[in-house]
Amino acid sequence: MAREGDGSLSEVWARVGSLHRINDLAHTLHFYERWALDYDQDVANLQYRAPRLAVDCLSQAFPGPPHSALILDVACGTGLVAVELQARGFLQLHGVDGSPAMLEQAQARGLYQHLSLCTLGQEPLPSPEGTYDAVLMVGALSDGQVPCSAIPELLRVTKPGGLVCLTTRANPSNLRYKAALEATLDRLEQAGEWERLVAWTVDRWELATSKLEEVPGTSDTDGYIPGIVYLYRKQEVTQVEGVRPSAQPLTGL
Repeated sequence: MAREGDGSLSEVWARVGSLHRINDLAHTLHFYERWALDYDQDVANLQYRAPRLAVDCLSQAFPGPPHSALILDVACGTGLVAVELQARGFLQLHGVDGSPAMLEQAQARGLYQHLSLCTLGQEPLPSPEGTYDAVLMVGALSDGQVPCSAIPELLRVTKPGGLVCLTTRANPSNLRYKAALEATLDRLEQAGEWERLVAWTVDRWELATSKLEEVPGTSDTDGYIPGIVYLYRKQEVTQVEGVRPSAQPLTGL
């Protein structure tokens, strides 16, 4: 793996591009085990903005003081989301990830009160129902990582009225997964499990790993892939059939 000053951006593109082509969870976890030491530098070279964008979205919608909120960072990786959360006053942080090597890097940051090894999609989250004020999953919603079928598990551990913040890429190779994800999100909303507050499309998500993946158009977006941040609020009470909640969902930031 490349370290600062050692590897070229083209090497990082090739590495991340190969990850995007993996559609098997076991191979993905093996990739992350080998990538853990160099992950932060590589994604910095790619100008990866998802952790900051997701936490910006969550913090603007969060209804109470951040320091008293209990937050779960799912697929926490090396802890980049925790860095952003702490900067905005969220101090009670739990994390889970399927890679022991990634968890070692997250532990070294000293920002989480508790970290757990958990492969979401193969096993439930290690928390009781209604534990967290907010749950985030940033960067793990794609083929070969967390399946759409695991989304209800995020809702299970969220408190009634709590927030769930998710991200996914919107580049061409991820569009099939994105469509399946949005169908899952919509079904949960139609079932009255949560309400959508934000669906925020961002053009400059990270640098594209190939010309086929980048956003065409203006010089401001050429060379980048798009992504999207979703924010939902878990319903506090069971709705009466046919009655929509009175809160008006936001359409963006």
